[in-house]
Amino acid sequence: MKKLKRSARLVEMTQYLLARPHTLISLTAFADRYQSAKSSISEDLAIIKEVFEDEGLGQLHTLAGAAGGVKYIPMMEKTASLTIIKEICRHLEQPERVLPGGYLYMTDMLGQPSIMNDVGRMFATIFADREIDVIMTVETKGIPLAYATATYLNLPVVIVRRDNKVTEGSAVSINYVSGSNKRIQTMSLARRALKEQSRVLIIDDFLKAGGTVQGMMDLLYEFDATVAGVGVFVESGEIGSEERLFDDYVSLAKLTAVDMKTKNTSVVPGNYFL
Repeated sequence: MKKLKRSARLVEMTQYLLARPHTLISLTAFADRYQSAKSSISEDLAIIKEVFEDEGLGQLHTLAGAAGGVKYIPMMEKTASLTIIKEICRHLEQPERVLPGGYLYMTDMLGQPSIMNDVGRMFATIFADREIDVIMTVETKGIPLAYATATYLNLPVVIVRRDNKVTEGSAVSINYVSGSNKRIQTMSLARRALKEQSRVLIIDDFLKAGGTVQGMMDLLYEFDATVAGVGVFVESGEIGSEERLFDDYVSLAKLTAVDMKTKNTSVVPGNYFL
């Protein structure tokens, strides 16, 4: 890369960090990239760190020593997250979104990159301090959420299938009880998709009784893996805590009431904001 003026270097360095979250980058790598002294690079990073933190864009962690460097940790302030979630709740309360069984139509929102980027950054903020190796979701609607979160945590995504795909080789399959309709269903995961003893963050779009998430937890047991956390976009408030199959999760929004006759709904911020 050609030698840049300081103003241009600050812009390029900021973009470089934003594109590599949770990645340790040495001062030597920056010095070589920009053909600049480490002292100049350190001054630039101090400016970027100040702007990131003042504007609520994240944190820039500095690690000292020969193997040290800097690591960008994307963050979203809770007040900013709450403003975004309140707007999402308003959209989710539209009467035409009510589906049979007390579910909400959310596919259009899950297909909006701007919304998914915001939600992914929220989950990345919530679970930033957890030791996580991989993010898991079940096909299909949870996939955009998982990838958005993975982008900001810089982690791979593992997708649990409803049935085994021949292109994925041998797989582990389990039967689980759907929490909402009590039906026996099947999910599977390719053996090569997940290393044993991995620490896994589960991300899902909608949580009712929790049968699907519990099924993923049971599947992880077969891989000797650990659940590092559970994040859900919307939870149903119609299910009491005594009916839910687990209680350790973080939700961003909560469906508190559904009137199937009038199509009136109430959606409020989830337990993350309590």
